[in-house]
Amino acid sequence: MEIDEKRRLKRMWQYENDAFSRGFSVIAGMDEAGRGPLAGPVVAAAAILPKGLMLENCNDSKQLSAKLRQELYEEIMRNPEIETGIGVVPHDKIDEINILRATILAMTLAVRDLKKRPDFVLIDALFIPDLGIENRGVIKGDSRSISIAAASIVAKQTRDNRMLEYDRQYPRYGFAKHKGYGTKHHREMLKIHGPSPIHRKTFLPAREQCEELDLWRTD
Repeated sequence: MEIDEKRRLKRMWQYENDAFSRGFSVIAGMDEAGRGPLAGPVVAAAAILPKGLMLENCNDSKQLSAKLRQELYEEIMRNPEIETGIGVVPHDKIDEINILRATILAMTLAVRDLKKRPDFVLIDALFIPDLGIENRGVIKGDSRSISIAAASIVAKQTRDNRMLEYDRQYPRYGFAKHKGYGTKHHREMLKIHGPSPIHRKTFLPAREQCEELDLWRTD
């Protein structure tokens, strides 16, 4: 590992080390993937890393190539010293309660999915007063906190894998490529085919397509 990478990773332990110095012993990082897409679930992940682990190349999942993100995901998931929890909220629940509440629900489920209960949680850009565990929101936490970065990788890769499954079910839309985000191609496919069963009907333009095609129904 190069010296610059060691220095970067050491800096990424600053929030965890601050929590340790305040007496907390089990610290989880948490992030989500899928708040912005027009289709599919929102997925949250929580990660507890052993103190001082230098997870090389661990960073905000958006800053990683698909290949490196997959490699890091596999490294995290097979490391018996790293605890991970996953929370998934599907498209229809997002339509029911809105995306912010769905994100908070996914994060709550992710913490509950951990085998070890944390006593402190670092969250990317969010503070959740009703989490039941002391927590802190960190702006751009996925590039500033090692545990949030690890969680961002797990959340992103878990959601991408789910969208690959949906691509096989609904191949018209190109979910394998854009993962449900509102790309030009995705919007064109919506205009041609209308929304699929996994589109968020309260998100534009999926809602417009539902109304135009008389698919805005609750039965």
